[in-house]
Amino acid sequence: MNFAVAPATYALIVTNVAISLYALFASQKFIDAFVFNVGAVARDKQHYRLLTSAFLHGSPFHLLVNMMTLLFFGPTVEDLLGIDGFLVVYFGSILSGKFLALYVNRENRSYSALGASGAISGVILSFCLFYPFDLIYFLFLPFGIPAILFGVLYMAISAQLMDRADRAIGHEAHLGGAAGGIVLTLLMRPDVIGQFFG
Repeated sequence: MNFAVAPATYALIVTNVAISLYALFASQKFIDAFVFNVGAVARDKQHYRLLTSAFLHGSPFHLLVNMMTLLFFGPTVEDLLGIDGFLVVYFGSILSGKFLALYVNRENRSYSALGASGAISGVILSFCLFYPFDLIYFLFLPFGIPAILFGVLYMAISAQLMDRADRAIGHEAHLGGAAGGIVLTLLMRPDVIGQFFG
């Protein structure tokens, strides 16, 4: 890793890995104290959980997928927006994702969630605004998907899956984070709209 190239991205990866591994292998109580929980946030006013839960992951695989995705997209977005702008997108997307999750699950005080997926979604959609026609590749797929198409499908699928009662994935955090990444990027860099017409 070259921290000088994208210091914020790499610092977030190191922080996520350190905190998540500690929580996974050393202390379940640590997870319980900092995970996003509707009751704890809404009733007990433990608002810090909106952010702290984004540094916890449910499994090493969950952590690996999120951090590999951040490693792929983060440095480019950080280069385009600068450190401050990148951090605005990252943490703003966490909050937009968690606020949507809080609203959608407001009647379910036992609902809990963890992971950096909202932030990662925001970073990915920010990338898609800058490079709408770049191809994004996935494991097991022999072809790439244009970034703009990926962004539309990602948000549409997340919105559709939010209604599933038996789900184990917080799709509302994905959708809210993606929307946050788009809005915040456009606020900071309205010129990216020209990417679609250039």
